[in-house]
Amino acid sequence: MAFVGIVLFSCSQQSTIQIEEAGLEFRAPAYPLITIDPYTSAWSMSDNLFDTPVKHWTGRNHSLIGAVRVDGETYRFLGKEEIPLEPVVANAKFEAWEGKYLTQKPASGWEKPEFKATSWKSGKAAFGTPGMSETATPWETEHIWVRRQFTMPEVSEASDLFLVYSHDDDFELYLNGKKIVNTGNRAKSGVILKLDRNLLNIGGENSIAAHCWDRGGLAYVDFGIFKESDAKPVFTQTAVQNSVKITATQTKYDFTCGPVDLRVEFVSPLLMDDLDLLSRPVNYINYEAVSTDGESHEVEVYFEVTPEWAVNELSQEVEVASGKTGNISFLKTGTTEQPVLEKKGDNIRIDWGYFYLASPETENKTLAIGDFAGMKKAFVESGKVNAGQDKTTAVLSKSMPAMACTDAIGEVSAKPAKGYIMLAYDDIESIQYFGDNLKAWWTKDGQVSFDAVLTSAANDYQNIMERCDAADKAIYEDALAAGGENYARLCLLAYRQSIAAHKLVKDTQGNILFLSKENFSNGSIGTVDVTYPSAPLFLKYNPELLKGMLNPIFYYSESGKWTKPFAAHDVGTYPLANGQTYGGDMPVEECGNMLILTAAIADVEGNADYANEHWEVLTVWANYLMENGLDPENQLCTDDFAGHFAHNVNLSAKAIMGIASYGKLAEMLGKTDVAEKYTSEAKSMAQEWMKMADDGDHYRLTFDKPGTWSQKYNIVWDKLLGLGIFPSEVAQTEIAYYLTKQNTYGLPLDNRRTYTKSDWIVWTATLADDTETFQKFIDPVYAFVTETPDRVPMTDWYETPDAKQVGFQARSVVGGYFIKMLEE
Repeated sequence: MAFVGIVLFSCSQQSTIQIEEAGLEFRAPAYPLITIDPYTSAWSMSDNLFDTPVKHWTGRNHSLIGAVRVDGETYRFLGKEEIPLEPVVANAKFEAWEGKYLTQKPASGWEKPEFKATSWKSGKAAFGTPGMSETATPWETEHIWVRRQFTMPEVSEASDLFLVYSHDDDFELYLNGKKIVNTGNRAKSGVILKLDRNLLNIGGENSIAAHCWDRGGLAYVDFGIFKESDAKPVFTQTAVQNSVKITATQTKYDFTCGPVDLRVEFVSPLLMDDLDLLSRPVNYINYEAVSTDGESHEVEVYFEVTPEWAVNELSQEVEVASGKTGNISFLKTGTTEQPVLEKKGDNIRIDWGYFYLASPETENKTLAIGDFAGMKKAFVESGKVNAGQDKTTAVLSKSMPAMACTDAIGEVSAKPAKGYIMLAYDDIESIQYFGDNLKAWWTKDGQVSFDAVLTSAANDYQNIMERCDAADKAIYEDALAAGGENYARLCLLAYRQSIAAHKLVKDTQGNILFLSKENFSNGSIGTVDVTYPSAPLFLKYNPELLKGMLNPIFYYSESGKWTKPFAAHDVGTYPLANGQTYGGDMPVEECGNMLILTAAIADVEGNADYANEHWEVLTVWANYLMENGLDPENQLCTDDFAGHFAHNVNLSAKAIMGIASYGKLAEMLGKTDVAEKYTSEAKSMAQEWMKMADDGDHYRLTFDKPGTWSQKYNIVWDKLLGLGIFPSEVAQTEIAYYLTKQNTYGLPLDNRRTYTKSDWIVWTATLADDTETFQKFIDPVYAFVTETPDRVPMTDWYETPDAKQVGFQARSVVGGYFIKMLEE
């Protein structure tokens, strides 16, 4: 059975109308606005575009503000002015405060204000992994306990107080002995918690005690107390939001601004049949105004960004400058330090290269640099901003410059007036790959300049809009036909999130590399068990991108840099791909993943040429599974948050699928004897698996524990690749059992906990023989997405009873939702 490979999107004059008529307005946990790569990725975290500041997927502000002035009346439609809080008891971003710390479990009562920490070490904050921003005291053990004694200054009762804290990973914090923070398994930076003033001794002595548990990867602890600023917002009046609609490549808003309606579109041209365009680091914001009362109205439009887009921390100094290339005017900003590829990690933002606000020149447009509040005040008063300043430098924690574009689109009537701006990022160097610094794909090995990219982005504008509309229509119709309306909506929301969690480059030999960042799970680059769940999207629309995800792992083993007889877990920590940095191996997991996905590529392409290039190492991995896969020893699988455990039935199924995939590849390559050997072994193992895992009306979580169960999502490849290894009743027995275990927001991962993984639910649902049963699993997942209280780019790990996020967000694995489309 072969499933659909690359799809070329054609243009259609009716595409926009048809896709909008399909009813794509739904509440997302966060709305994608600017989605270029793991660093340049900004989202709206609220139902109304103007309710909250625009944020990076990590939760940090990437300020993007929009307003429209109609007959002298100003309406804010995009983003929100967030006046920075002022430190009262500063955190490490303002000063390296001193505290007491311990890395072995302390005596009881350690959190109490009266506790005597005389034997504890003294150290300056932040406490964390060496090399991380603000780390002053290295912390490299599993646990740390920190105490901070301070005198609380007098603060006006009219001013609210906030705890601002950062942690990696699990964190608990006590204020004067009362626990006010307990995060569970997650890492966050710059979390703001409003404080009850009654917990503080204003004007007297206070204590904060905290404990952090590093589960692997990076570690970090910092906290402080802040107050509200005396400054006030300028754009206080908001538009009325009428709708927000999501397509694969666009997020579209409609507003009413007095007598004028305003349409705003955020366009990310991530078209997988055009890798040059997919890699081009330019997104568009389209705007269109039309009168609704039959009268003409004077209209000016204002967009503003800040250098927050180009820093990791607000304590960094930036330069802001204006420029021009051809008929494109731009403002750009970047750090003065330019530490190219010096930082790696999860909760890290880019602080090298340059962020751009650009627009084709017209007599009505002005681009200007100025004061954060002053620019807005000038627009409110006159509809204009002063373009007099060409360059400035600033430290953002002390002053925040604004980069603004105004468009006096003039007398607006029933005939729409429209325009667009471009947001872009030139990262100079994108990835370090086994010692080589690699530029982004679009540069053509450094031959294409960023000026040329901006010019092309403007020259190609109309064609790109048409192609995006056509692609949106095709993707929606594919998803709708495969799984119904709710399924289609999930896929549309997943599309940009999944692609933009990668960076596209070439190695020094010209091989494609499409490197994922393991967002908010540990920051690994090129993680195999992240590639595996995300693969269906790329199998569907361009398997070359999936090859770009597998190539680093093949190279790692074939070069001799990785010498173990199983596949590596990753090739580093983003953006440094110099070798595995994850603390443990996943031998059966990663071997199975690599074999299955290589077979899936062959099935898409109708030949096994790619597998033939890597046959030697594929054979090593297949043999490893033959020897170790049926009853796996104590080890991690892709669901590593659940911990190590032995005799994993679903992991065993993956091993069997891996061996069968190798047999399929051998058959396609004409290696008949090899194909027979491995296919027969896979079938024999499957029969043994059925006996060992049998628990009556379902199959177990582990072979040795009756009365347990788990999702067997790995078996889906038996169906999709036509392997014929397991009898069809195995999957249908499981499906029937799962329907008895569902909670309000979906099927738990297994019997141990109520949490789940949304990608695996879609894989499990694809085992169903009919669309109606498939949708019984999909509808609760759609309910989770539209009802979760956590406003973050879609998480894949959440609680099924209440839809609350457990961890992870903005990850590429949601590309796995597209697996249903891989059926004939």
